[in-house]
Amino acid sequence: MDFSRRRFALAGAGAAAALATPWLAAQGNWPVRPIRIVVPFGAGGVADLTARAVGQMLADQLGQSVVIDNRPGAGGVTAGSLVAQAEPDGYTLLLMSNGTAVSEGLFKKLPFEAQKDFAPVSLLGTFDIALVVPENSRFRSLGDLLAYAKANPGKLNIATVAVGSTQNLAAELFKTTAGIEVQVVPFNGTPAVITALRGGSVDAAVEILAPVKSQITGKALRALATFGDKRPDGLPDVPIASETGGALAGLRIASWNALAAPARTPAPVLLRLNAELKKALASPALKRKLADLNVEARWSTPEDLGNLLASEIRRWSDVIARAKIPRQ
Repeated sequence: MDFSRRRFALAGAGAAAALATPWLAAQGNWPVRPIRIVVPFGAGGVADLTARAVGQMLADQLGQSVVIDNRPGAGGVTAGSLVAQAEPDGYTLLLMSNGTAVSEGLFKKLPFEAQKDFAPVSLLGTFDIALVVPENSRFRSLGDLLAYAKANPGKLNIATVAVGSTQNLAAELFKTTAGIEVQVVPFNGTPAVITALRGGSVDAAVEILAPVKSQITGKALRALATFGDKRPDGLPDVPIASETGGALAGLRIASWNALAAPARTPAPVLLRLNAELKKALASPALKRKLADLNVEARWSTPEDLGNLLASEIRRWSDVIARAKIPRQ
């Protein structure tokens, strides 16, 4: 490089550094304006209420308001695209879920790559998925249902919400893990699933516990099992599927929510966010608020969340392929 070109390169580097210095310095004062959490679900659901509870606690700790921006639809693609393209400054975050992992195997092409375009921050919480039947069902236990399904291949119907949903894929995974041949019947929402179940047009359903818990405590439905790693709080008589043993001994399925930022968000901002979330999720008040939603508050390191996302992408992509669900 000749002297004039070298002088030009140094001048350019100096100008870039001068421009970057205020921006980098501003990161040390983060946050100086409201933070937005983009939620890929409508208002009023478990994910939305989780984001609002966590957001309020963050707002109190950070001294800045946290705004919830609901962007439902398209399997989370709309919300994901918005955050992936946002300025990586810590002011736009994504409520990530196992739906983010499912989308990687469900769609032929996405406008983003979850593992490349998002920077994991922390897990927020996990919530149970349950296998439920009408209260007057002939199946009094998970063992009863499995015995019937094995003796009557193809005759048992299990309802879920839409094809490709967490509930739908959980039912498919339960079916293949248990080694039973059953019909998984999709409906357009939880109310329709409950109506079909109580009306006797399906035998059982796989659903997130929160929206059916009142039906269980009200004795309209009975939970045969949940798919988590421990019995659900408030329902100590409901076993986990793995207690059945045999093929189900290793079955663990839970839905989860987490926070992520656009890739290239400065490390100091991510570390601050993670530390604030650790403090918030340890708060007894927030734990109680999430427990009321049947969500167990859980903090994680960014690395652990990244590993969870990678393992969930592999798991659900395999379930989608084995269930022969067409990619959208």
